[in-house]
Amino acid sequence: MAQLTGKLALVTGASSGIGECIARALAAEGARVVLAARRRDKLERLGAELPGSETIELDVRDPQAVAHALRARPFDLAIPNAGLALGIDPVQKGSPADWSEMIDTNIKGVLHVLRAVTPGMIERKRGDIVLIGSVAGRQAYPGGNVYCATKAAVRSLYESLRYDLHDTGIRVSTVDPGMVRTPFSAVRFKGDGERASKVYAGVDYLLPEDIADIVRFVVTRPARVNIGEVVVWSKDQLSAVQVARRL
Repeated sequence: MAQLTGKLALVTGASSGIGECIARALAAEGARVVLAARRRDKLERLGAELPGSETIELDVRDPQAVAHALRARPFDLAIPNAGLALGIDPVQKGSPADWSEMIDTNIKGVLHVLRAVTPGMIERKRGDIVLIGSVAGRQAYPGGNVYCATKAAVRSLYESLRYDLHDTGIRVSTVDPGMVRTPFSAVRFKGDGERASKVYAGVDYLLPEDIADIVRFVVTRPARVNIGEVVVWSKDQLSAVQVARRL
């Protein structure tokens, strides 16, 4: 029997990239996955492939919408994965609109989801929360400023949750990837595919399936085991700023 059979799992940002692969990995383990994202067309295509799943068109930046959609559901697992980066300008040239979108999605969006799902988990005295951080939250890099700050906040939130949810039966984890080939860079460069592809050129980068497999491993450990922090690098990535390229 699959290890998550009968479990109800939430994945935000599930329409592509890491979120989509996490949803697939959890469904393969028997979980009933609630797929949440802003892009309904992609969600529905994925939902059609995952038996027992449900799709919710949801913007995690909207606290009322998040509460309405999620609060009453008996989630066993929550992976608030939705996040993005916009631009690589230095602070003195940055876009306040881009800053707001990153902060509202990467920090406040995670908080909105947690505020909606944790009371039920506490009441049931069980649950798994897996945050998706980044090595950018551990090491800043040129042009990363606000994005790096948001992921540093996710790391601090993980540490705070360990205190807030201690002795509730809820396990809290963070998975912090390095360079993963997803639509991330295309979003960051606002659709400039050529510029995005150069980020990954000559690098044996991580795949979103790699991160999904780690999340699957984390949530399928025995109840006594809480894997806290997982930092995942490509073998070609020494740090947030140093990458071996074979061009």
